[in-house]
Parts: sequence; structure tokens; C-alpha cells
Amino acid sequence: MQYFRTFTLKDGSTCTIRSGNEEDGQALLDLYIATHTQTDYLLTYPEETSFTAEQEAEYLRLKTESPDEAELIAEVDGKPAASAGISCVSRRLKTKHRAELGIAVDEAYKGLGIGRALTKACIECAEKAGYLQIELEAVADNTAAISLYTKEGFREYGRNPKGFRTRSGEWQELVLMFRELNSSEE
Repeated sequence: MQYFRTFTLKDGSTCTIRSGNEEDGQALLDLYIATHTQTDYLLTYPEETSFTAEQEAEYLRLKTESPDEAELIAEVDGKPAASAGISCVSRRLKTKHRAELGIAVDEAYKGLGIGRALTKACIECAEKAGYLQIELEAVADNTAAISLYTKEGFREYGRNPKGFRTRSGEWQELVLMFRELNSSEE
């Protein structure tokens, strides 16, 4: 799915959110590894990354060509600062109305409004694609993310007390959230 917007960050700088493309393969892979090194709130650890820059480039190409999925990059001064994406939960009749959302923001850019802008961009893409609902999971301790999602209209519908297990063996509770969408497919 194609997407392109610019907006002003809280510090006055300009941020561009756009669809990733094949040329972004290495940069997005580097961002993925960086963000997954910085926090324990994301699904994987950086060493679990098994894809190459070429595979990332192909992934981005497929997402950009997709009518209902997207992988977005937020750039500040031409440098990737965050990424986000939507994907179909399932292509089956009973679940094809649902999209999943994921976001990762580089620590150096947190608190500037990029997470909110990416959340809004993903909601916009999901509505354009015809989804009726967008969903996500957030680690319960990630109160900043949960607050952001709540302000953007997501509602908690459940919790998984043993959703993640850290490498140290500790459990992380996941908050399951969803937001209904305004779609022409209703």
C-alpha cells in the first residue's frame, strides 16, 4: 500500500512517513535491530533476526504493492526514526475484516509525536484497505504506549498474563487492544 505524509514534530523538525521500498532494505533492517536492542517491549530480540537486507527489501516491495497491508517508515532529516505496519490477521472469511498493528520507535526519537503519527497513519491505511477493526498487543508495563493507543481510540478487550517470557525467565503481561474503523466495506 502506498502512503506519504509529512508533519511537524513537537521539537519543530519535519518528519516524513512513507511506504518503505526496496531501496530501504538495509536501513529498515538496521532500524529493526536497533529498536529491538533498545527495549524489552517488542516481540523479538535482535539476535533472533534471521532475514537479510535483501529479504527485507523484498518484504517492503510486497507490502508496497499490497492493496491491504503496509510497512511505513518515519524519517527525520532523511534518517529512519521509526517503523510501523499493518497486516491482515487472516484471509479467511470470518477474520479478513481484522488488521494487526505494530510500531517500533528508535529511543532517540521518542517523545516527539512519531508514535502517534504512525498510529494515525496505520489507522488511515487500515480504513483505506477496508478493514473494520485494527488490533494490537502491548506489554502492560509499557504505560506510555497504552496511553497513546487509548487516546487514539483503542480499547482493552483482554489480557494475557503470560504473553511474553523474557530471556531472564520473567513473564510480561500483554494488554490486548482493538479499535473499530470507519470503513466503506461495512
